[in-house]
Amino acid sequence: MRRTLGLLILAVCLLTGCRKSPESTTEGRSAYYWSTTFQMSDAKRQFLKDHHVTRLYVRYFDVVPGEDGTAQPNATIWFNDSVPSGVEVIPTVYILNECMKKDEGDLAQKLVKRILQMNETHDVRGVKEIQIDCDWTASTEARFFAFLEEVRTALKPHNVGLSATIRLHQLSGKVPPVDRGVLMMYNTGDLTQLDCERPILDMNDAKPFLPYLTDYQLPLSAAYPLYRWELVFRGKAFIGIQHGDDLPTMPGDSIVVREPTLEEILDARHQLDEVRPGINNEVILYELNDYNINRFKSDDYEKILAH
Repeated sequence: MRRTLGLLILAVCLLTGCRKSPESTTEGRSAYYWSTTFQMSDAKRQFLKDHHVTRLYVRYFDVVPGEDGTAQPNATIWFNDSVPSGVEVIPTVYILNECMKKDEGDLAQKLVKRILQMNETHDVRGVKEIQIDCDWTASTEARFFAFLEEVRTALKPHNVGLSATIRLHQLSGKVPPVDRGVLMMYNTGDLTQLDCERPILDMNDAKPFLPYLTDYQLPLSAAYPLYRWELVFRGKAFIGIQHGDDLPTMPGDSIVVREPTLEEILDARHQLDEVRPGINNEVILYELNDYNINRFKSDDYEKILAH
């Protein structure tokens, strides 16, 4: 009887397409490094050591449309320091979606070649994976996915895997042809709206997309925000994000600070755990810089990073 019941359940699953979302195949504590200079301050090195962070997703360069309209590298990182011992680097490239609106020919081969050359130039060893970050849309999905296939093929001879960032709105679409993904749990709201008080992380904005996680057929890790924004408004009109004093202001302008609280980050973690067990096997902090790593107490970071 028990054997018959088991066969019946198996048959139903085969007929109805029962699927279980794959768990993350990556474990550990990680952080993004998103700067044009790789320089490890004492505070950064101590943070990595204290919290056992063993993986850095390092932004190598962006890909943007050049003056002639073709895709070009931009804002390439320079390594002023060596990678700390015991830390794995995952080279990450941000590609502006505009670059996927037309055929870019051998862009995939050029990108892989450039990353491998940078690894060699800066003595970045033991690279097992690269990551592509792109906010692709329905109109660019087919071309972007074809590009990912080409990148994946170019990486295989080097035994290097491929991952991609996944934004919440992309969960409702097709799964990209990569080995795994990183779900970006940030930038959930519209920073250009003065009445949007939590544009970086608001689970009310994220909730409509969470049901898609259950059957999303790609191993996923999760990335959570540490950063803050200083947003400049003129009346209710959005002027820009201020970095230091780089954005001139006028009398009457308002500077609004937006940053997620510890409670909001932990709530996001909990809600993801509820719908996608295993997604927090690897927790990724966005991003590693001296300000961000001093936002919370050491014990609080342990709560965010805990497996």
